[in-house]
Amino acid sequence: MSKEFTCSIKSIRFDENYHPSDNTRLTTNFANLARGESRQENLRKTLTMINNRFNDLAHWDNPKGDRYSVEIEIISADMDIEGNGNAFPVIEILKTSIVDHKNNKRIAGMVGNSFSSYVRDYDFSVLLLEHSKNQPAFSTPNNFGDLHGKLFKYLVNSSAYKNNFDKAPVICLSVSSSKTYHRTENQHPILGVEYQQDAYSLTDEYFKKMGLQVRYFMPKNSVAPLAFYFAGDLLSDYTNLELISTISTMETFQKIYRPEIYNANSAAGKCYQPSLKYQDYSLTQIVYDREERSQLAVKQGKFTEEQFVKPYKSILEQWAANYAL
Repeated sequence: MSKEFTCSIKSIRFDENYHPSDNTRLTTNFANLARGESRQENLRKTLTMINNRFNDLAHWDNPKGDRYSVEIEIISADMDIEGNGNAFPVIEILKTSIVDHKNNKRIAGMVGNSFSSYVRDYDFSVLLLEHSKNQPAFSTPNNFGDLHGKLFKYLVNSSAYKNNFDKAPVICLSVSSSKTYHRTENQHPILGVEYQQDAYSLTDEYFKKMGLQVRYFMPKNSVAPLAFYFAGDLLSDYTNLELISTISTMETFQKIYRPEIYNANSAAGKCYQPSLKYQDYSLTQIVYDREERSQLAVKQGKFTEEQFVKPYKSILEQWAANYAL
């Protein structure tokens, strides 16, 4: 029988008064926005963009475009490996709630949205980097992403997760600049037009080990498709408002930190390859330090190696070998 780990869930409100907690990953996009002189203005403008986009997509019975607003919580999932109270922050996601001002009620939004993981930092910024130094062509280490995938599945199936959330998470990320996407004839009233690609990206394969499949959709008035990672059925398991909460939140973040793709001045065509070198785009009025983020990923990967991977190596290896859903 596989060893039991203790999972716990904590949340903090993401609003204009948000300050990153001491153990949050600083590469997390919302933490990056909440630092420096412009922090409160950044946060206020970000939330306004999210609300405006939500009302743009939820336009029915909404003549003034102000019926809804979105509230966001940062969800931190910790895991205690030895049961001694020393919990490691394994994963960070976002939970949205929708406020319907017309009916004066709160509606549950999507859980997931952004995805942030110390172990993923270790995998991509330490393990993969070290492996690639000695390889003539790109390849991944043996069992790359296996441990992370099992930790994620364990968390989502834990009582801590199920006691807090009714549905499986949906993660919404940028499409890969190394792949080409082709528009299909399939169109969803909320998610928009579907795109497909010939081969999965490294991120797609990594998320597959987490039990998540991927589909790519470009919503109405968007300029590039988004990658939606989910378990189950994306189109029937979630309400229109849940889907809109994910699109409005994550497209806003993408416009801020990937403007070359998501704030481009022309929309993706039938055959589309994203590029961070694209010049014809607009900047938001929100300050974001992309270079600092990539430097911090390496630091946080090494932190994970020292605080989690090495100390618990034998326990984690034995657990992973025996773990099965």
